[in-house]
Amino acid sequence: MDIVVVIPTYNESGNIGQLIKEILDIPLEIEILVVDDFSPDKTYQTVESLSNENKRVHLLLRKENRGRGWAGIDGFKKALGMGANLIVEMDADFSHPPRFIRSFKEKIKDADIVIGSRYVKEGKDEKRTALRRLISAFARNYLSMVLGINICDPTSGFRMFKKEALLKILPHLKAGDPFIVTEVLFYAKKYNLRLLEVPIEFMPRLSGESKLKTSTLLKYLFRVWKLKLLS
Repeated sequence: MDIVVVIPTYNESGNIGQLIKEILDIPLEIEILVVDDFSPDKTYQTVESLSNENKRVHLLLRKENRGRGWAGIDGFKKALGMGANLIVEMDADFSHPPRFIRSFKEKIKDADIVIGSRYVKEGKDEKRTALRRLISAFARNYLSMVLGINICDPTSGFRMFKKEALLKILPHLKAGDPFIVTEVLFYAKKYNLRLLEVPIEFMPRLSGESKLKTSTLLKYLFRVWKLKLLS
């Protein structure tokens, strides 16, 4: 199996069907793994119905230890168990346009992990608020200073991993929440994995409400020191 796209979901019934369709339309050998945290809006039922129609669609339904980070960890483990050579992680809200998966596949020949970046040349983030852009810029400089991670878009959760790279960092991932994005970068640097940023156009969510609050992003910055000192 070539690519497994891991999509953690919670209350994404308004987006997931269209997202799955667009991913399946990409002319690559792709399978989709939706990791749903028993969404009250029954996102998992939509995915289950689609999986019955198409064998390339899979559902991992989680009812315990719900959280974005734990969903990602379980999704990674499942994707590796499915035999994936390349694993994509992306959000379900269309902020990560599926069309960029093709450029990830082309560029990962020269890297261990490809990161979809809003802030490299040709990347776009035109519809984000000024505050969110400011936080992203601060996070970039902060992670560079504290952890020595020198990339333009360290808060991006749109990434492609080679199997071998994910196997190295996966045993160390512990965050149950979106802080897992920073954990991945920390351990990638620790193991001298090659990171390559590829330009993407970051889009506003298509439907539903964002689960990530500005206050939460700021709190994560304090956890960076704990990660550095205790790992």
